[in-house]
Amino acid sequence: MSSLFLRSDLARAPHAVGDAVALAGPEARHAVTVNRLRVGEVISIGDGSGLSVRGPIVTVEAAALEIRVESTSFDEAPAPEVWLAQALAKGDRDELAVQAATELGASGVIPWAAERSVSKWTGAKVAKGTERWGAIVREAAKQSIRSWVPAVEQHMNTKQLARLAAEATVLVLDPTAEARLSHVDLPPDARILILVVGPEGGIAPHELDLFEREGAIRVRLGDEILRTSTAGPSALSVLNVRLDRW
Repeated sequence: MSSLFLRSDLARAPHAVGDAVALAGPEARHAVTVNRLRVGEVISIGDGSGLSVRGPIVTVEAAALEIRVESTSFDEAPAPEVWLAQALAKGDRDELAVQAATELGASGVIPWAAERSVSKWTGAKVAKGTERWGAIVREAAKQSIRSWVPAVEQHMNTKQLARLAAEATVLVLDPTAEARLSHVDLPPDARILILVVGPEGGIAPHELDLFEREGAIRVRLGDEILRTSTAGPSALSVLNVRLDRW
């Protein structure tokens, strides 16, 4: 059960030690009716952008609660940022990857319309899919008690994604690559690292060529071929070790 709840305008409300901070709307309703929180239980309320307060619940209503702040903290955003560009996949495999990536500390996720993606976002599905991923990262951040909720970038095609290599270090997971992610050189001044994970059928050869032409680096994990739902989280784990976050 999560003990972190989100209030986006927390920074604009009184939140010093001794202040009362209220939680209302769907977030409070979930805390009261689903988590069954009661007066005296200690929880945290954060804004999803580094700020959080913690204290005991002093009042509970049907769709609202209030805590008395005992401590307040602010966490700087992790640097460098590590993003997951996840190819759309059938079933819930892309959603599983996004959820795990959030729990593992990803700064953001990018929905990627790869050539071999079975799932397609078109028309109204783009907004609906983006909203769904937003809900997933929000809930996963709460569950893992993360002070920063990952961003969900706009839906991209391969050309748009490849162009990001001009501003970021793009690492394309490819089981045929010679370089291992655990050993490839990472720029010491990198601000953003983007892990690119293909769909169930893999990344098409001409897409790999495009990524390389734009400056992306092809890397592999081990000798095994991982599912699209596990490749990204596994790669994030490797980077967490390399960046001394674990």
